[in-house]
Amino acid sequence: MEIFQNVINYILNLGSAIFVPLIIMILGLLAGMKFKKAFMSAITLGIAFSGMSMVINYMGNAVSPASEALAKNTGIHLPALDLGWTGAASITWSWTYAFVFFAVTLGVNFVMLIFNLTKTLNVDMWNVWGKALTAYLVYYVSGSLIAGFAAAAIQVVLELKLGDMFQRHIQDLTGIPLVTVTHFMTSAAVFLFPFNWLMDKIPFFNKRADTNALKQKIGIFSENSVMGFIIGLGLGFAAAYGVSGSLNLAIQVATALSLFPMISKMFMQSLSPLADAMSEFMKKRFKDREVYIGLDWPILAGRSEVWVCAILMVPVFLGYAVILPGNQVLPLAGIINYSIAVGGLLLTGGNLARMLVLGIISMPIYLYGATYLAPILSGLAEKTGAVEGFKKGSLITWSSIEGPEYRIMFAEMFNKNIFAIVGMIVFLVLFVLLYRYMTSIKVPSERYEELKK
Repeated sequence: MEIFQNVINYILNLGSAIFVPLIIMILGLLAGMKFKKAFMSAITLGIAFSGMSMVINYMGNAVSPASEALAKNTGIHLPALDLGWTGAASITWSWTYAFVFFAVTLGVNFVMLIFNLTKTLNVDMWNVWGKALTAYLVYYVSGSLIAGFAAAAIQVVLELKLGDMFQRHIQDLTGIPLVTVTHFMTSAAVFLFPFNWLMDKIPFFNKRADTNALKQKIGIFSENSVMGFIIGLGLGFAAAYGVSGSLNLAIQVATALSLFPMISKMFMQSLSPLADAMSEFMKKRFKDREVYIGLDWPILAGRSEVWVCAILMVPVFLGYAVILPGNQVLPLAGIINYSIAVGGLLLTGGNLARMLVLGIISMPIYLYGATYLAPILSGLAEKTGAVEGFKKGSLITWSSIEGPEYRIMFAEMFNKNIFAIVGMIVFLVLFVLLYRYMTSIKVPSERYEELKK
C-alpha cells in the first residue's frame, strides 16, 4: 500500500498539466493516432492547462486581496479560516484511504461503460480527491466507512451522468467535439434547476443575455477587456483601494478576461484530433457507440460569462457572510465560487441575467456547507498533521465546497435524520428531472433564438 501511495504521490506531484495530457496521449495511441499527432495533442493540452492555471491564479491573486480588504472594511470577524480547494485537497490526500478512490472511480466508470449506462470516460483523475472528501465527510459524521465509500461511488455515477447530460451543451459552448466535464461542481445545476425552470416562464429571462448577445445592445461595454476593467474598478473602490489601486485591479481583471478566450482555443486544438480518433475507434468496434472524454472544468473557462458571474458574486458572498445567522466562515481563498458560475453557465446556456439570479439564490448553501465542514476538515488536519502550524481548536474550511447539499444530506441520512432522507430523495428526483430537461432542451446557441424576437 505504501509503495502504491508513493507512486500515486509522484504522479500527482507532476501536476495536472503533465498528468492529464499523459492520459490523453495514451488514449490517443490506443485509439490509433500516430505518435507524433498524439504527442502534439498532449503537449498542446498541457500548455492549455498550464496557461489556464496561470491566468486563474493571476485572477485569484488579484481578486482575493481585494475581497479581504472589503471584508476588513465591513468589520467581519468569523472564526473559520477559508483555505480554498487547494487546502481542502492537501488535507484530504492525508487521509489513509484517500488513494483507494482511484480504484473506485475507475471501477465504477468501466462497469457503466461496459453495460452502456454512460457514454463518458472520465480521465480527470486529478480530482479523485473530491470523492475521497465526500467519503471522509460521510464517514466522520455517520461513523460508517461503508457509507462513505457508497457515497463516493454514487458521486462517481452522478458525475458521469452529469457528463452525459451536459456534453452537447459543452460542445456548443466550446466548439470541442465529444468532450464533456465530469467535475462535481456541475452538480450545482441540480439545486438551481427548479429556479431556472420558473424563469423559463418569465419573458424577461427568455431573451438572449450571453456576452455575444450583449454586444449588440451595449457595444464596447460588452467586450471582455472593458467588462473586466469596469468590474475590477468597482471592486477596487468597494475595497477602498483608492484610485491607483483600483485602476491596477481593473487592468488585472481586464487582462485575465482577455486571456481566457485565447487560451481556451488551445483546448480545442489539442482535443479535436483525439475526439476524431476516438469516434473512428468506437465506430469500428461498437456500432453507433460514442464515447465522451470527461475533463476538468477549465475547458469552459474561455466563456466570459463564467468570470463576470463569479466576480460579481464576490461582494454578494461577503454580504451573506455578514448577515447569515450561524455562519462561521469568512470567504477568502474560495471567494471566487466556480461552482455557481459553471453550474449556472451549463444550466442557462450562458444567460447572464439568470446566472446572477441563481447565484444570489444559492450562495448561502455554500457558507452553511462550509460551516458544517469546518470541524470535520479541522479534525482531519489535526489528526494527520497535514497543515503546518495548525493549532488545536482552530477551524479551517473551504467556503465554496462543491456539492455541499449532496455531501451533507448523505452524511446525515446515516444518522437517521428524516430531513436528510427526504432531502436526498428530492435531490435525486431533481437530478432525474434535470437530466430529462438538459437532454431535451436546445443547445445554448439555439435556445433563445425564437424567444428573442
